[in-house]
Amino acid sequence: MADKLLTLKVLTPEGTAYEGKVQAVFLPGAECPFEVLSGHAPIISTLSAGAIRYRVDGKEETIAIRSGVARVLDNEIRVCADI
Repeated sequence: MADKLLTLKVLTPEGTAYEGKVQAVFLPGAECPFEVLSGHAPIISTLSAGAIRYRVDGKEETIAIRSGVARVLDNEIRVCADI
């Protein structure tokens, strides 16, 4: 299972909102919402108002955002967001 995990880091102007290993991330993309799983292709996307949802140990957690940008590269997701 460890090879199926992603690293998620959510940065805000106030500091780090979340940093850790997750199983999946759902992002409110500006064009449409999308899910990131292990092995996802590299992508950079703007984010619109909505919720970043991520799954840790089978439980879903949420961070509400107003806007932001996300980068997915090598099973690492970095999000800069205004919350």
